[in-house]
Amino acid sequence: MKLVLAIVRDDFAADVTFALNNEGLSVTRISATGGFWRRGYVTLLIGVQENRLERALEIVDAHAGPNEQASEEQGAHPPHRATVFVLNVDSFARY
Repeated sequence: MKLVLAIVRDDFAADVTFALNNEGLSVTRISATGGFWRRGYVTLLIGVQENRLERALEIVDAHAGPNEQASEEQGAHPPHRATVFVLNVDSFARY
């Protein structure tokens, strides 16, 4: 089993969550604030079996907002649509 931590912009979090739910994947949403990000971001916790991991990542990629070009104000790099971490899960329990 894997735990996907997907950090997406707040404006696209609902689209990503809806698409993941439509595939039968459960999502826990954690809102975060702070000056580091300079705009609203949401962390999505997605538990998936290994055979569904690639599909979950495809959904995040497809629904995390449009690809944006870097502007002179942003420097050389375009803004990230999503930052994703995939962690191994040894075990989990539901109570």
